[in-house]
Amino acid sequence: MDVRRADERYPGGDPEAGIDSRHAFSFGPHYDPDNLRFGAVIACNEERLGPGAGFDEHPHSHTEIVTWVVEGELTHRDSTGHETRVRPGDVQHLSAAAGVRHVERNDGTSPLTFIQMWLAPLEPGGDPSYEIVSGIADSTPYAVPEVGALLHVRRLAPGERTAVPDAAYVYVHVVRGEVRLAGEELRPGDSARITGATDLVAQGATAAELLLWELSR
Repeated sequence: MDVRRADERYPGGDPEAGIDSRHAFSFGPHYDPDNLRFGAVIACNEERLGPGAGFDEHPHSHTEIVTWVVEGELTHRDSTGHETRVRPGDVQHLSAAAGVRHVERNDGTSPLTFIQMWLAPLEPGGDPSYEIVSGIADSTPYAVPEVGALLHVRRLAPGERTAVPDAAYVYVHVVRGEVRLAGEELRPGDSARITGATDLVAQGATAAELLLWELSR
């Protein structure tokens, strides 16, 4: 298990424009050949947007983009005609496929924080697609078949335990609260990269929310 702390993330964004980004993997000017990906995960970005701030239209391709809002409301618009508002508890999945353009903004009056995860698909190309699952239930896995992956959302009470999936690769990201995992204390923004997970259990040291990616490759 390889634990990465929140303060080890690469800083990015544009603070003067109200954009604060923290990257868990090699990104943009922060090139690190030893930190390009883990399994199919190629990015896990913490984004904070002030009111009125956002990312203007920009392209993606050959990437599965999954977004989890922590607080606030995210406005999404893309070149396939979708325009949605993503709120805490919603899972947003944009399959960039052969190419798509989108806009992400905070059109509200309160700060916005979201986690955005990029995963490499099994096969490149295809037609872009979009899905949003509103208010996903705790312990209900969200499948990303393009990657061969499952996203598990867990909300733990203090002392509550949850099994970590037995999988070739598991990527754990703590959204809020504190979690104990294999002798480590994980706090908000911390992550764990686990290879060959078997019989592992995560426990809420406090009330906590965590995202667990179960990856076949």
